[in-house]
Amino acid sequence: MNFRHKYILPALLATLVLGSTSSCDDSYLDRNPLHAISGATFWKTQADVDMALTGVYRRLQSFIFGFRKPFLDTYSDNALDRHTFFNFNNATLGVINASNVNTSLYNEPYAGIAACNYFLENVGNVTAVPQGTKDRYAAEVRFLRALFYFELVQFFGDVVLYKVAPETAEEAKIAKSPKADVLAFVIEDLDDAISKLPATAYAGHAVKASAQMLKARVRLYQQNWADAVALTSEIMATNTFSIFQGGYANLFLQPTQQGNPEIIFSTKYLAPNNAQGNNPPGGEGMLVEIGWYGAIQPYQNLVDEYEMANGKMITDPASGYDAANPYAKRDPRLKMTILVPGDPYINPDGSTFVTSDPILTGFSQKKYMDVSKLPWDRSKITVTDMNVVHMRYAEVLLAYAEAKNELSGPDPTIYDALNKIRARTGVNLPAVDQTLYNSKEKLREFIRHERRIELAMEGHRYFDLKRWGIMAAKLATVKNPAGVTLSFGEINNVLPFPQAEIDRNKSLVQNSGY
Repeated sequence: MNFRHKYILPALLATLVLGSTSSCDDSYLDRNPLHAISGATFWKTQADVDMALTGVYRRLQSFIFGFRKPFLDTYSDNALDRHTFFNFNNATLGVINASNVNTSLYNEPYAGIAACNYFLENVGNVTAVPQGTKDRYAAEVRFLRALFYFELVQFFGDVVLYKVAPETAEEAKIAKSPKADVLAFVIEDLDDAISKLPATAYAGHAVKASAQMLKARVRLYQQNWADAVALTSEIMATNTFSIFQGGYANLFLQPTQQGNPEIIFSTKYLAPNNAQGNNPPGGEGMLVEIGWYGAIQPYQNLVDEYEMANGKMITDPASGYDAANPYAKRDPRLKMTILVPGDPYINPDGSTFVTSDPILTGFSQKKYMDVSKLPWDRSKITVTDMNVVHMRYAEVLLAYAEAKNELSGPDPTIYDALNKIRARTGVNLPAVDQTLYNSKEKLREFIRHERRIELAMEGHRYFDLKRWGIMAAKLATVKNPAGVTLSFGEINNVLPFPQAEIDRNKSLVQNSGY
């Protein structure tokens, strides 16, 4: 058995016995034991291919692609990693080196890429599956591979590029490729996915709009504004997706995530057997880590960014902001995203829920918190299965607004896109003040503001600040609970490769400056 069969297939299949992102039946009980499965015996039937595809999707449940994605906001000016779970506190103090960088940022995307490459290598050989089905499945996997590679580029810049699975461990030890080459490969995968994925609503598997939105993200990163406008315009023109009018907070809770017209792609969970956490059923999912521990704690800086309900910033003397009652008459998204003082969680018995450790910033994350399952209790393993939203229609509108403004300056379509987000039922903010935000520069700042608020605690802020080139400036406006000003320590806007990877792969040269 070669390197790929020996290591990748068992790892891929091992994820399946813990649960599935799709339904399964008793036929799985008839499978050979995992240690007996090989490429020769596995890739035979439609069920085999379905099982392998599910295994690839299961890679999304790892670290930042899964329920820990909101922790990326603690690597920005948005929030504090209260318990330094992921060492982002050191990162936001400028202390970054090859020994303390979070290895999951490197390892998890590559685990996903290995699963994708192995699937793509084998799916074409299964004669029992119709060609159209194989093409669609392969397109889904190419979309996922593009997602994994783009995340790596945003973190590390130039990275090792595996277009196919290495035959041996030694063949895996190769030099990194230029970022431009990796992104070209990402675009190649996405163009293939766009041409083959169904132009339908999202129902758990990647669709055409998923690939289009990811490509739009890449184009924003590359400042290819024209392409980003074209891609987001195509999604908007289909009228397949729309702003969900059933409550902003409900976007992030079950069961309103099922068939939700706003969600374009997500990491799926399903209680009880495939719930969040490492030890099903449940484990330490969002309700434990973010709710019970209070592990993600927004900064005052983010809270102050929320407008008043009349659409004015709190710094505007005409806004009506009252420092003695600071959370009254604010953008409703504030209290749907952040638990503010005076608005506590109430347990079923009427008592106030208190996190296991003190809240240091004064605030904790509320987005994704299912209060119907209070009291959260680590010892009882609260089962959590909210799907983690990666792409939604509001992001399409925000990306369109940003790219169109950069391309040609303010126009009615930009204001209209922003107003669709602000007019969401339950938010109902006034339309953008076109007399105030009437230049490319002023509208740029407002679009960035709206993006920060709408997507807060969803894992976007770190990447946005880096691609805009303003991470250092924004961190410098925030102090941590110890009174230390945050600072940006990434050299050349990229992280160092983990030292263990440098030691393992002698062909991998550390990023410059580390």
